[in-house]
Amino acid sequence: MQKNITIVGAGLVGSMLACYLSKRGYLVNVYERRADMRKVGYAGGRSINLALSHRGWKALKKIGLDKEVEKIAIPMHGRMIHDLQGNTQLTPYGKDGQAIYSVSRGDLNRIMVEEADKLEGVNFYFDHRCAKIDFDKNKLVFEKPNGEAVPEDNAEVIFGADGAYSEVRYKMQTTPNFNLNQQHEPYGYKELHIPAAKNGEHQVEKNALHIWPRGSFMMIALPNMDGSFTVTLFNSFAGENSFGELNTDAEVKKFFTTFFADAVPLMPELEKTFFENPTSSLVTIRSYPWKYKHACLIGDAAHAIVPFYGQGMNCGFEDVNELDEILSANKNWDDVLHKFQEQRKPNGDAIADLALHNYIEMRDLSGRKDFQLRTQIERKIAERFGAQFMTHYAMVTFSDLSYSEAQQRGAKQNELLDKIMALPNIEENWNGEEVMKMAEEWISQRQ
Repeated sequence: MQKNITIVGAGLVGSMLACYLSKRGYLVNVYERRADMRKVGYAGGRSINLALSHRGWKALKKIGLDKEVEKIAIPMHGRMIHDLQGNTQLTPYGKDGQAIYSVSRGDLNRIMVEEADKLEGVNFYFDHRCAKIDFDKNKLVFEKPNGEAVPEDNAEVIFGADGAYSEVRYKMQTTPNFNLNQQHEPYGYKELHIPAAKNGEHQVEKNALHIWPRGSFMMIALPNMDGSFTVTLFNSFAGENSFGELNTDAEVKKFFTTFFADAVPLMPELEKTFFENPTSSLVTIRSYPWKYKHACLIGDAAHAIVPFYGQGMNCGFEDVNELDEILSANKNWDDVLHKFQEQRKPNGDAIADLALHNYIEMRDLSGRKDFQLRTQIERKIAERFGAQFMTHYAMVTFSDLSYSEAQQRGAKQNELLDKIMALPNIEENWNGEEVMKMAEEWISQRQ
């Protein structure tokens, strides 16, 4: 064993990091403040289903877990838009059968922990809250909820993989020159549920991410393996039609009947679930530096984002994969951690911006005819010109482009799409050669 490494957090990123480091021969101790989910189950009610895409699959494949995860993953080939009248329209995410995959956070986390726990040199300690870190001596103190004494941990490298409200990051805030921007959004979310039909099948299209865009708020539904859907309502905390106005069964029933009429018959326990499950907040975390001495933040602890691009987990998994690639070329941990934060920080910021913007797209633009036409034109250009022009969504979701490059290229392509949408009678002429000629000229100028 080359070094003792401590990971604080046994969530998705922490457990994946343990797998990667163990395969490199490190001795890894993983501490988690929650109980062992394999024994007590995974607590629902405040978790958004995950959308696993290319970056996440790439990291899973590298440690041989992709086939196991495929067993719990449902492909979603596009957005199924539900309008106020209950009409639906499917907008594909990509081409050639490309899809994002709905996975249960709890099931995926269990698979990751079980895999890491089988590996030599990995030890898990649940019900251990990080109480103190001495960054100068690389020592950590943990507390158990029952007051039981916990031996002090002495690590050579410390990773904070403990999520958006990271204890490791909180303790880093007292170190010199640490910068933190924590932005809570004025809207939050509530998890709801569409059960399976009596025959066990899904009640609506299984292989799609369902969206009910309503301007200033929206509802989405992702399929589960048991025939049910995890439904999430995103809404403002205050104001007209907000969570603040939904305080009784009657108010909830009226709200859903008005704005999501086609979904109401699918949710027989709507009011009960609405008041049982908490209304949770959404936060964007930007911090830097991630490294202090021999400690480093990773995943949501370094760069938590809102869920609207489905990239939070994928970005965290890509963190681990890129850290591993840096380790392949350099075994000096001080250099490795420094390069890691420099390489990943711009991408963490870029996907944070993209995720915030995508909420506007999902809740408002996706339901508008002009935006649907714009998306159709963008896809047609991408089909015609292949690698020379990818849709913005494909760059983020189905490619290896860095998030920052995808953001920059997407902004430039939007300039072209703005010009195309401004053409006279574009609604009738969008499929003509004039549009393709403009795209070809624009592409040739950038080669």
